[in-house]
Amino acid sequence: MTEPQFEAGETAADRMMSTADSITSSESGQNKTGKVDLESNVELEEDARDFNLRQEDVVRQGLFQNEEDDGDSGTDYFNPDIAGTQLQRDESVGDASLPDTFQTNELLYYERFKAYQDYMLGDCKTSEVKAFTADYLEKVLEPCDWQAQWCTDVFDVLVEVVDMNYKELKAKVKLVVPLQCETRGCELTEAAMNTLLEATLHKVPLQELHVVFDESGDFDQTALALEHLRFFYKHIWRQWDDEDEDDDFDYFVRCVEPRLRLFYDILEDRVPAGLVAEYYSLLARCSQKFQEFSSLRNGISSDSESELDNVSMVEGLRMYEQMEALKRKLRIIENPLLRYVLGYKVNSGQQSCRAKGPRVSGGRMVHVVSVSTTVSQLQSLMADKLGPKFSGEEFEVQFHSEPLLAVSACYEGDVVIILPGHYNVTSSISIPDSITVEGFGLPDEVVIEKKNKGDSFVESTGADVKVSNVKFIQHDAIEGILCVRQGKLEMENCVLQCETTGVIVRTSAHLSMNMCDLYGSKGAGVEIYPGSVCSMVGNGIHHCKEGILIKDFADELDTMPKITMVNNVIHNNEGYGVILVKPSDAVLGEAAQKDTPTDEQLDIEEGNEDMKGEGKMQVDVDVQLIVVDDHSVKEPVSYSSCYAVPPEFTEGNDAIKRELVATSAKKQRRQKSMLKELGVTQADDNLLSQEMFVSIQDNQFRRNGMGSFGTFLY
Repeated sequence: MTEPQFEAGETAADRMMSTADSITSSESGQNKTGKVDLESNVELEEDARDFNLRQEDVVRQGLFQNEEDDGDSGTDYFNPDIAGTQLQRDESVGDASLPDTFQTNELLYYERFKAYQDYMLGDCKTSEVKAFTADYLEKVLEPCDWQAQWCTDVFDVLVEVVDMNYKELKAKVKLVVPLQCETRGCELTEAAMNTLLEATLHKVPLQELHVVFDESGDFDQTALALEHLRFFYKHIWRQWDDEDEDDDFDYFVRCVEPRLRLFYDILEDRVPAGLVAEYYSLLARCSQKFQEFSSLRNGISSDSESELDNVSMVEGLRMYEQMEALKRKLRIIENPLLRYVLGYKVNSGQQSCRAKGPRVSGGRMVHVVSVSTTVSQLQSLMADKLGPKFSGEEFEVQFHSEPLLAVSACYEGDVVIILPGHYNVTSSISIPDSITVEGFGLPDEVVIEKKNKGDSFVESTGADVKVSNVKFIQHDAIEGILCVRQGKLEMENCVLQCETTGVIVRTSAHLSMNMCDLYGSKGAGVEIYPGSVCSMVGNGIHHCKEGILIKDFADELDTMPKITMVNNVIHNNEGYGVILVKPSDAVLGEAAQKDTPTDEQLDIEEGNEDMKGEGKMQVDVDVQLIVVDDHSVKEPVSYSSCYAVPPEFTEGNDAIKRELVATSAKKQRRQKSMLKELGVTQADDNLLSQEMFVSIQDNQFRRNGMGSFGTFLY
């Protein structure tokens, strides 16, 4: 039996039907003597027609059913118990010359998901998207005799649909007379509109049609289908998808689902504002680059061997590489997992207020925060804090009722003293100047709780900021309970009660975190970005999804972070105690395709140098690593506990050392190789030397769900 051949435009249901028809025809379409049974074939054709009609009814009805299916019900987006959105009237605002339309732009995630997965796209490939979409529209749209608003940037006008062209995704329309329209910045007459329609052969894009509201329910399916089409081409489809090399993969799984999730994550404030801005900026740049690339490509003649065309081809290759790099960054943000573990490297988010610098008068202010206080508290404050430390003439005292007001009033060198109490804040606390914030009491007595949503709770960009003796309670912060974007932050004896994300140390930022307690993060307790400096001594990090997340990127320009981890207790986390995120060999292989030597080649070329030193591990550049047996580097003071710790609780220290040293050495070999290609034969040690660790020792890892240390490859 020969296998049936499928056309590109057939849906999954059509393919199943064709296969069934093929099998049935081969088995029962022939009689015992080998002659074709004509009566059986006639019956099969009638059955096929009935099946097609039933399929159209299923598609029409399925779009409006609240089925209890097994669709991605494990996510927050899917809840089969939630009823589907009932289409309501979208009442016109302002000029009421146009009739009302259907309200279709407030659909839930699972409604759009089901429509695209089950009815519109199915398991189609990228090259089949337009054909599948046309087939879907043909099944659900009313072919003619319905009214709609033709909406453009310049005007909205009432038209009547008289015919459809599904393959072109256009409708043939005629103007409803008398003319009913709304214009923006221009005046239109009936004659002008008819002239415009004649110029377009009376064809308008289906995406620009909004169905006029009708209570009968006859046009609900049409209005909903046009909304799915409009949303798809506005928020899901990319103009470069047509040229995707991965055409063998399911377009819905690879592109539609992650982009749809990202849209609703942004809509529901699940993504930091900076990342949203970065994503849309990348989209705009990629679209512009694609237009430039397409124009250049179309201008090159395939038969020409002129020097101008050769130059254009080289320029085209350069544009193509730039466009692929932008597309890769977009895919990272669109993928929920990669979006979490990688985030974005450049801080394109809202910057904190600018640093004020020192006061013009040269004085310094002590800001005392208290809602109400007793005489004894004031006496204690004067005796223990203000008198001994701030009795000089340059100091003045100012009182505030909220920590946010005190920090906002600070200049460089000011001090904020927070008296015991529970303070509620509704917006982020930004610290742009070098100031000191300290609680006057134990951390559990000085509590700052954030109530409202926001990108981050505390955001530090000052050159030298100190925070101590404060408990922070986070609710709904998207980007972290504390984010060190730049500068240096010293935190001591603080408690950080997270609900979403923990502490984030951005590239070029410096965090010193001593004797703190951090717990409750749904992500990592501490996220360390490339190029940052992070010192953690004597902290407890527990009951988070991951303990500490160290990020490494494929870009050779990203340097490994400098990390000190001494005497921390990392326990009861859901995943690993410490996890390293780094590029896989496949990602690094892209660099190898650009004539960059692979790691194996580097090892062969430099193997003789690596073997020097009588068994001592060495790298090509002068990298001082405390974890390597190098007596020229002084060991830091050990903060070992006074009692013996079982070795199984401390073995993670060595695993972290080995992996991070290997990763750092590999990246530096690549950097040196890249410099050689550029003609730099003797690299400046200051450029390449990275003192990656000061120390990683005496940390305890207890009861972490997946172990002490692990790696995540992307």
